[in-house]
Formats: sequence, structure tokens, C-alpha cells
Amino acid sequence: MVEAFAVASGKGGTGKTTSTLALGMALAERHDVTVVDADTGMANLLFHAGLADVDVTLHDLLVEEADAAVEDAVYERFGMRVVPCGTDLAGFEAANPDRLRAVVAELATDTDVLLLDSPAALGSKSAVLPVVLADRIVAVLEPTIPALSDGLKVQEYARSYGTGTAGVLFNKVREAGTVDRIAEKTERYFDGPVLASVPDSDAVREARAAGKPLLAHAPDSAAAAAYRTAADRIEVRHGGGEEVADRFRSAVVPDAP
Repeated sequence: MVEAFAVASGKGGTGKTTSTLALGMALAERHDVTVVDADTGMANLLFHAGLADVDVTLHDLLVEEADAAVEDAVYERFGMRVVPCGTDLAGFEAANPDRLRAVVAELATDTDVLLLDSPAALGSKSAVLPVVLADRIVAVLEPTIPALSDGLKVQEYARSYGTGTAGVLFNKVREAGTVDRIAEKTERYFDGPVLASVPDSDAVREARAAGKPLLAHAPDSAAAAAYRTAADRIEVRHGGGEEVADRFRSAVVPDAP
């Protein structure tokens, strides 16, 4: 039983990786969770999860005639299974994004929730593929009108491939009333609800510096509580693992929009 979520935003710097790991840890209290750093060009999840020194990453699985098994790139961390991606340019250049379908398909057979930490923009095949493969997106946005516009572009693209929207997660919220001022537009234009508002927090920055997910580093922080609220509002729709895996394997790999 599995549902795949692409954590996306439409621009960089919104806190997608922090949010992916935080949602993963919160969802792992009720589900088996696998987190994949699908940002093959600008990966940094490994630094957030204390995996900077691992030998095998997603890059090793995406090269032609790869000799690494998928399980070699899976690491048990913080109650989740985590698949980090490498950060070197050579690994990115050698990676074939088409192979992500088979990797995600294999992972889908042994988990309840797949969280794909997606690239910031939709400018390449490797960037759009996680959104296309996912059942639903979680849009991580700062509470501004331009950010809503970016998120709506991602949702529109996702819709065109049959990918739904689980909800909007507002991040780096500095003033309590900020989200209220754009809530009506959010509810009007997005297919999913506002999952939570995560306050801008020193705890988030300290967790990143410590190489730990927020919920491991500062579980009692206000930001951690907001992520738990968001996870509680995501109703996971379980599908058959093998059926979902077959869908991943046969997915049409799109060109960049």
C-alpha cells in the first residue's frame, strides 16, 4: 500500500527539503515512510539527514548499467527510509532521469508513503519527473502573492498529468496575520487545503547546521508542531504497492514545460 507525494514549490529557498524530512518524520508515526531526494541537480537532503558521507546515493542508481542495487542507497534514519542524492556535477551529468521511474517503482513495493523532495523549478526533464510520478503534490510556499503564483504553475502542470494536490504548506511565516491575508485566494485557487503555517524559526536553522531533521533536533519547537499538524491533515490514500509500481514503470517521461 503506497501513495507518492512530490514536495514542490516552483522556486528555490522555500524550505522544501526541511519540510520533506519534517513531514516524513511526522507521517512515520503512523506509516512506513520512504523519503527520496529527487532533486538530482541541486541535492542537499543528505546534509539535512546526516548522510553526507554515505557511499551510495541516487546518482549511482541512475547511471546506465548501474551496478548498485536500489537497497544499497536506502538508509534507515530517524524512523524513515531515506534515499539521498549525490551533489557532484559528474554524478548529475551521468544520471539518466528516465531511470528514476524504475527506482521509485521498486521503493513503492515496500512502503506506505513515498515523499519525493522535488527540484525547485520545472525547467528540465529531471525536474518535472517527480511531479509527474507522484499521486499528489504538497506545495511548500512562503505566504506571498508571487509565491502563490509559482505554486499555481506547479499545480497546473501537475494536473495536466493527473497529479492531484494534497494541500499547501506555508513556510517561513514571520507575521501571524500574513497567511490570513492570502487564505481566501489560496482556498479559491488550490485544489487542496492549507495544511499548516510553519513559523520562521531559529530551530530550523540550528537543525540544518546540526545535520538533523527539525523533528529530531527540536521536537518541541513551534515549527515542529506545525509540521505535525500538516501531517495529521494529510489523509494517505493507500494503493496496491505492485499496482502503483507498475504505473511508475510505465509512466510517460515528459519534456520540460
